Amino acid sequence: MRAVVTDPERTPRLRLSEVPRPEPAPDQALIKVEAVSLNAGETRRALEATTAYVPGWDFAGVIEEPAADGTTPPKGARVYGAVPLEGAWAEYVAASATVLAEIPDGVTMAQAAALPIAGITALVALESAGTLLGRRVLVTGASGGVGRYACQLAHLAGAEVTAISRRPALPRLLREDGVPATVHPTITAARDAGRYDVILDGVGGDSLGTALGALAPGGVCVSFGNGSRTPASFDPVDFYNVPGARLQGLWLGNLLTTPTGCGPILTRLATLVANGRLHVPIDAVLPWTSINEAATRITTQAVHGKLTLEIP
Repeated sequence: MRAVVTDPERTPRLRLSEVPRPEPAPDQALIKVEAVSLNAGETRRALEATTAYVPGWDFAGVIEEPAADGTTPPKGARVYGAVPLEGAWAEYVAASATVLAEIPDGVTMAQAAALPIAGITALVALESAGTLLGRRVLVTGASGGVGRYACQLAHLAGAEVTAISRRPALPRLLREDGVPATVHPTITAARDAGRYDVILDGVGGDSLGTALGALAPGGVCVSFGNGSRTPASFDPVDFYNVPGARLQGLWLGNLLTTPTGCGPILTRLATLVANGRLHVPIDAVLPWTSINEAATRITTQAVHGKLTLEIP
């Protein structure tokens, strides 16, 4: 089969190459992939790789061989999911039922492929903070995939949403998503405008440090990424002077490798999309032969939301 493979010896670093088709374990289905999406973290790792491998988490496709133990949907079922140890940017993947969900009618392959990592991160981060009804939620990096989903899901849960982005298009995009959010260009501006019960931060660095000083009493800041790729520092006084304020980390690798996995969460997300309650913010759909263009757009932050690749 063909797959996107990292090549440290060449420029550009990603190329389509022949690799062995995966051999499914008894609890895994073999899936013919029709679409994948790119996430910033996996894309940066791929471009900086020193060894050859097949990157990618998110995929959508059709089951070609169901799991031998009968735990996955049957042959021909449309499914989507996330590969825990990467390898999704390929014509075939092997995946267990714990990281799969069926795609409802009315949801396209491109939409489904754009859901897994970003959608799961947003939903798990928000739900880890408890009830959101009537609470103030702040989302940093709100122009990205996680940010766009988080703003929508927080609004659906009854929260008052504040988003941070320097991109002029974000207010319009959030309106298209159905989210009546307040938008600030910086975390400092958002902090100066008030305190927040829940803060979702995937920027890290100075953003995370400032966010900790913007929590309301009993508030929680969920850190799920470090897009800035810089260490965070903060004034402990600003943090411990707020009664009950806390910082919580989230890494999806812990969820994807548990016995229960993310299947039920994927089902919830796809149902929201099928019912028209969650908008999939796809910026562009490209052929997978454009992988290097797509990777450049992701790493230079030239994407609003998600970017999906179609595999013929």
